[in-house]
Formats: sequence, C-alpha cells, structure tokens
Amino acid sequence: MINTIIFDFGDVFIDKNKDAKTKRFAELGLKDWPPALDNMETMLETGRIDATTFLKGIQQYIPTVSIDEIKEAWNLGIGEFPLYRLEFLQKLAENYTLFLLSNTDPIHIEKFEQDTGESFYGDFYRCFEAVYFSHEIGHRKPAEEAFYYLINKHELQPKRTLFVDDKKYNTDAAETLGFQIWNLEVGKEDVVELFDKKIISPDEP
Repeated sequence: MINTIIFDFGDVFIDKNKDAKTKRFAELGLKDWPPALDNMETMLETGRIDATTFLKGIQQYIPTVSIDEIKEAWNLGIGEFPLYRLEFLQKLAENYTLFLLSNTDPIHIEKFEQDTGESFYGDFYRCFEAVYFSHEIGHRKPAEEAFYYLINKHELQPKRTLFVDDKKYNTDAAETLGFQIWNLEVGKEDVVELFDKKIISPDEP
C-alpha cells in the first residue's frame, strides 16, 4: 500500500513551454542549441555553475543580446501553475507524505516564485515533507543518486512510494529501484487524475 508520493515539478504542476523558449532564442539569433549549452544546463541543474555563469554561456553565442533579454527568453520555457492543481495537492497532503524532486533550475524557480507570489508558492511548498531541487542536492534525475538521496534521508520504502514524472527515462530509473510509478503523459493526462487512473485509491493509505 502506497503511503508516500514523490512528484516532479515541471509539466506535472507547472506547465512548460519549450516551443516559446526555442522560438524566442531563434529570434535573438540562437537558432540551434549547441551541445556545449546542454552540458552547461546539466551543470546548472546540479549546482556546479550558477545562473549568471549559465546566462553568460548563452551570451557567448549571441553576444549582441543582453543578459536580461537572454534570461527573459529562457524563462519563456515555464508557464502557468493552475490553482486547481495546488488545491488537489493540499487535499492529497492530508493523507500522504509528499516530496518534490525536481531538476528545475534556479532561474526558473526564481521566475515561478516571482510570478505566483509568496502566498501561493509558500502554500505549494508546505504541502511537502521536503522539497528537493537538483542544484541543491548535486544530483539530477534520472541518476540513481537523486533517488537514493531521498531514500536514505527519509528512510523511504520504494515499494510503498509512488513516483510521478512526465519523463519516461525518469520513471524507468525509479521503477528499476523498486518504486511504484506514473509516467504522466503531458497533454493527455493531468496530475489531478491520480485517483481516476486507479494508480492509488482515495482510501489509501
């Protein structure tokens, strides 16, 4: 019986818009995303470089564009966080131990908090036993270390823990470690359908 749920953040609670970000960078002159920036993004998400270093790394490819414009373009990648999802989460927290495990980078986190305000994001964070962003713990999904960080710190039992993520490679990694999983299909499913999918019962735990 499941008593704990670990949630991803992007495209589970907050919507993402990669197309808008890609389009804006193309307008700014960065039409192709080079592998070097993929590597820098991984470093940002694991806390090995800070936000300024990352933004300056992008600027090397579009030197006539300001850091503020680059940051604005980058933040087009995140969208709305519908209130109904927060309300669902608040009810869920009454019966389950919840955790957030996200690769969301610090630039996007700052944008989310600015856009939603302290009351909203505070209510969101309070739903969780603990909130873990990859840049804070030094490990990003799907690395086993990211999952073991929670397992060891909170003495979790994977077989009694559901992991919810929109990326299949993340849920595959969790399943290998014994977690129950839901690979949420963006655009076809919504996190509030958790009980409708019969992944867990409203009567649990």
